[in-house]
Amino acid sequence: MSKATIENGRKRIVRGIRVERPQWQVLIRDHHEGYISWDAFERNQRLISDNANGKSWASRGAVRRGEALLAGLFRCGHCGRKLHVAYGGTKGDVARYHCQGAFLNHGTKRCISFGSLRVDVAVAAEVIERIQPLGVEAALAALETRGREQGEKRRQVELALEQARFEAAHARRQYDAVDPDNRLVAGELERRWNERLKEERRRQDELDALEVAVWPGPSPAEREELLRLGADVERAWHAEGATAATRKRILRMLIEEIVVRVEDDGLDLVIRWAGDDHTALRVRKNRTGQHRWSLDADVVELVRAMARQMPDAAIAAVLNRSGTPTGKGKSWTRSHVASLRNHHDIAVYREGERANRGEATLDEAADALAVSPATVRRLIAEGALPASQHCKGAPWVIRIADLQRAEVVEAAARRRGDPE
Repeated sequence: MSKATIENGRKRIVRGIRVERPQWQVLIRDHHEGYISWDAFERNQRLISDNANGKSWASRGAVRRGEALLAGLFRCGHCGRKLHVAYGGTKGDVARYHCQGAFLNHGTKRCISFGSLRVDVAVAAEVIERIQPLGVEAALAALETRGREQGEKRRQVELALEQARFEAAHARRQYDAVDPDNRLVAGELERRWNERLKEERRRQDELDALEVAVWPGPSPAEREELLRLGADVERAWHAEGATAATRKRILRMLIEEIVVRVEDDGLDLVIRWAGDDHTALRVRKNRTGQHRWSLDADVVELVRAMARQMPDAAIAAVLNRSGTPTGKGKSWTRSHVASLRNHHDIAVYREGERANRGEATLDEAADALAVSPATVRRLIAEGALPASQHCKGAPWVIRIADLQRAEVVEAAARRRGDPE
């Protein structure tokens, strides 16, 4: 925009003045065909505005490197300033959010400060809970897309076949109408007619192939698998290939900002979602000395108990099936379990130590009672056979002495002839 003014009796034109959209006098959308849609243009403008670090007190800033997921999203609930993120530790990868606007601008005391461990995990859990239904909807849409695409392709081939038949019939009429004495024209029309007939045959063969290869729809097993994958958003979030930058972009698509206040031993969060919805969340603060890679005590105790039942590789598989990530949010491996054991002085599993304690697994109990493992599961479910399990997916712990009890042997004998 340009603006004309009079200075010292002379006309002066100032060009390049930026005017905000609410002050525009005329806005005609889609007057010309654009390279991108209007929605995409506005989304890009919002992204550019958010990425403009320091341009506005409300801008979130661009996605930056580092493990802190919520950098740029926090706003102090005490003074209203944006929170900064700082990294410390021996490797510089321990994140901490802090409000130091008052300190930098006025030299006063820093406002609030807290570690990123618990708050990042808590907000990520809220995001996963929000997008879980979207994952299921995407799986259902995938089931419908294949059938819809096949129907659209069939319709296109049918239209192409109809066009080929029309052109072949038209070429035949032209050939029939030509004077036989005009051999040059008749020969050319005959050649065109043969080409149209070949095209008609090719389209008919293509349609026949589609009818033979018609997709009957997903089988029950395929449908269940797709729905399971669509619902398992949490596993995808913690997968090895999911980088911190990808998680940050997902968070910024869903969250406008998070207002945080420090009250006693906890953090009071108000998450403002895209679309002006709000969620209140209470998060406990990290204990003094707790780092990003720290694990909850219950995970350590679970590994301590399972280390008396199975080797490290089997423990890693159980933890991954239960959806429990490592302190860094990754999947468990044998070396991860071994490192945790060494750090907490947990002895490694020795072959035969279960038998020395008088304990048996599910398969060993089935062999001892001469029944199938499924029958043993039913006996446990009915309460006829005492057993314990440290967590879902962990092996059952059964005392050998209980397998020798008369009532257990009689219950197994009654079940022995039952169909599986």
